[in-house]
Amino acid sequence: MALLVTPMNFAALPKQYSDYKASKIAVLPIPYDGTATVLKGSDLGPQAILTASTRLTLFDLETNLEVYRQGIYTAPSLPSRNNPIDMIDEVRQQAVPLFRDGKLVVGLGGKHLVSIGLIQAAMERHGDLSVIHFDAHADLRPIDDEAGYGNSSVMSRVHEICDAVQIGIRSMDKEERRKVDLDRMVFARDLQQHGVNAAGDALDMLTDTVYITIDLDVLDPSYMPSVERPEPGGIDWYMLTRLIRQVASEKRIVGLDVIGLVPQPHYPAADFLAAKLIYRVLSMIFSR
Repeated sequence: MALLVTPMNFAALPKQYSDYKASKIAVLPIPYDGTATVLKGSDLGPQAILTASTRLTLFDLETNLEVYRQGIYTAPSLPSRNNPIDMIDEVRQQAVPLFRDGKLVVGLGGKHLVSIGLIQAAMERHGDLSVIHFDAHADLRPIDDEAGYGNSSVMSRVHEICDAVQIGIRSMDKEERRKVDLDRMVFARDLQQHGVNAAGDALDMLTDTVYITIDLDVLDPSYMPSVERPEPGGIDWYMLTRLIRQVASEKRIVGLDVIGLVPQPHYPAADFLAAKLIYRVLSMIFSR
């Protein structure tokens, strides 16, 4: 097994605000890229987010909150795994004690498969869990247990674990389209035409306890070009954060992940956006 590597603390917080016992938030970096098919590099995403987080302004203007004062612990980065099933199991094992200790768990990916292990761990602690999934892609392709898991089947597996709603979707194949529950899916085009109201009915289907998974390609490529499979027609920063703030104001959010960043040396703004998004979501959760 590869040695665990301890990354820098999120936002470079001093021990006073990053000690495990005193922290209400736990960040788990998961540098997995084993199932990338188009563009490699998402295994570098967690470290890029942590690096960018050191440049955050720790007072959040939108919520008037300094959420770092709740304590943000950064766990050792998970070791690399070639087999996706082994990786998912490793993520679950590492995340279970974090949820058990009452932490709000933040996963940093990595490919979207890391979400499965995190959601499995959350379910062990919160039996009434539901998932809100922000993504450009439906990820509803069939699961092939013999060939292993693919990123395009992530939500097929999640739907076996708990209920979920999907927001911002604008790409799927014909087979996926046959499986879609239109009551639980909000297309990006509808958000563009009708704003956050387009998601109202779907958000009402969430249980009181919620896990959020955010594939950064839910954002339009003009905002977030540093992803493996960018899709035109995505939502913008304000739409995404407005939707999450609505959920945070009504539900108990116990965990989240931000995945899919493929860092580009010539465009560090994307790394900072990902770090800022995490900090903003945490601020919205704790401002409730």
